[in-house]
Amino acid sequence: MQNPSQPTKPSSIALWKWAAIIILVYVFIAGWFVPLKPGIIEASPDRTIAGDQLILAVKGYNSHFMKDPDQIRAWMRLKGDTVIKALHVEVVDDRHLRASFYIPSVFPIKQDAYPLTLILDHPTDGSSVLPNAVFVTPAAVEDPAEMGLWTRDKIDHIHKLEGFRYPFRNILAETIRNTYFHVPMWFTMIILFGISAWYSLKYYRQGLIIDDNISTAFVKVGLVFGMLGLVTGMLWAKNTWNAYWSWDVKQNMSAIALLIYSALMVLRSSIEDDMQKARLSAGYNMFAFVLLIPLLFIIPRMTDSLHPGNGGNPAMGGEDLDNTMRMVFYPAVIGWVLLGIWISQLVYRVDILKRNQ
Repeated sequence: MQNPSQPTKPSSIALWKWAAIIILVYVFIAGWFVPLKPGIIEASPDRTIAGDQLILAVKGYNSHFMKDPDQIRAWMRLKGDTVIKALHVEVVDDRHLRASFYIPSVFPIKQDAYPLTLILDHPTDGSSVLPNAVFVTPAAVEDPAEMGLWTRDKIDHIHKLEGFRYPFRNILAETIRNTYFHVPMWFTMIILFGISAWYSLKYYRQGLIIDDNISTAFVKVGLVFGMLGLVTGMLWAKNTWNAYWSWDVKQNMSAIALLIYSALMVLRSSIEDDMQKARLSAGYNMFAFVLLIPLLFIIPRMTDSLHPGNGGNPAMGGEDLDNTMRMVFYPAVIGWVLLGIWISQLVYRVDILKRNQ
């Protein structure tokens, strides 16, 4: 980091700052205003008995059922190509329809209950999926002749929705946009803490107090981004998990990590001698960054977690990010990281000015 008392080169310094501004403007515009693809919010009833007629009331999202209503098709899928096609689809309005199914009394597999996935296909909206839309209780009396109903129908000629749109996830809905803000906050926090640890190591090797000052500035800003990540995560959790804090392992480990770094700032404020403060802070800071690895990346993967990427649940795959979202998510990470570095530089310069007063 450059000493603020030295002249800077506007052409080289300003370029990456302008890049941060442009990227974040793009992220805010694309993140908030690009619409979601049509999807299925709910279907009722969500339970039935094998061998019964099922009339399913379906509520769509961003849907246009009134356009070409006679071409809407619906299936209930058990697995793979094992499906039952709707006997009749009646459109009520753009967002509501009723689909009639006959659920066979016999299933290809034996289970206590059968979760069926609802699939809709529409020329305008493309395909929509609602996993586990209906749970079927086995019939008291099975008719083996109805086994053929599962192999009679196939899903074919599925329409695809064209254009730049985000995927509709049944649990997330519009909150999927938080991906561009919540997740990059944690990326930025980790990178800022990593830079801080590097300058702490430099202080141990060279003994320059400037390295301690720079390290402290990055910790301060990293804590701010960590708190923003925690708050945006709590708001997201309220909408998806129905609680601001569900004691999920990732939430707990993130809170512990922030407390560890907060303790670093408390430690610094309790020591008056600058050299002693720098030595103790440098050692603590490097140790704290090493602890981030098990807290955020190892322990959550060893236990069950609601977060993607933990408890055996893969992250950054097709279920979390499609190609459309990646066009905004990766620039968001870059933009927020650049902004974090920029703010850290400003904090460092403000701290130097305070010391020189």
